[in-house]
Amino acid sequence: MTQNDDTSTLLTDDELIGLRIRPTPLRNELNLIELTHIASAMGDPRWTSMSTSQLLDDLILRRLHKAMFGDVWTWAGKYRTTEKNIGCDPREISVRVRDLCESAKLWFDGGMPVDEAGCRFHFTLVAIHPFVNGNGRHGRFATDLVMESVGAPRFTWGGTSLVEASATRSAYISALRAADRGDLEPLLAFVRT
Repeated sequence: MTQNDDTSTLLTDDELIGLRIRPTPLRNELNLIELTHIASAMGDPRWTSMSTSQLLDDLILRRLHKAMFGDVWTWAGKYRTTEKNIGCDPREISVRVRDLCESAKLWFDGGMPVDEAGCRFHFTLVAIHPFVNGNGRHGRFATDLVMESVGAPRFTWGGTSLVEASATRSAYISALRAADRGDLEPLLAFVRT
């Protein structure tokens, strides 16, 4: 039930139990089901009507994740409690997300160029990896909402789906890895392609 590339988050048997859809779909079917629910959340005007300070709140970020994945997974909107191949210790997630939100408020309040603030917010949120799955999709949507809230255009994220293995997904993962090493330039370039 995991994607074929080595950058995908592996789900445990316990986490698979949280799948609300029966019978268990194939990975590509699950991707389509998730995409439908994500599109529904993206079309909900409550998210685009929030201010920057409202969006940069750990409770709102959890509610956003639940809106995107709650009809598919029972654990949607809840911080993960298990270790993953990426991300911080699960016991640190809530504090790190709150710290990120407070820092991002300063970044977006004129502390740095808006694209850089957006990239830093996205990269840090994905690096924390607060949820069992869907962190990239959630992080991209949350970042786009914050960008719009400050009057900036949403990022283009390579102009294609980043869920399935592709050259664009590889470029995205490579840009995130560079940001992890302290080089934000590849991500800054990627988000506007």
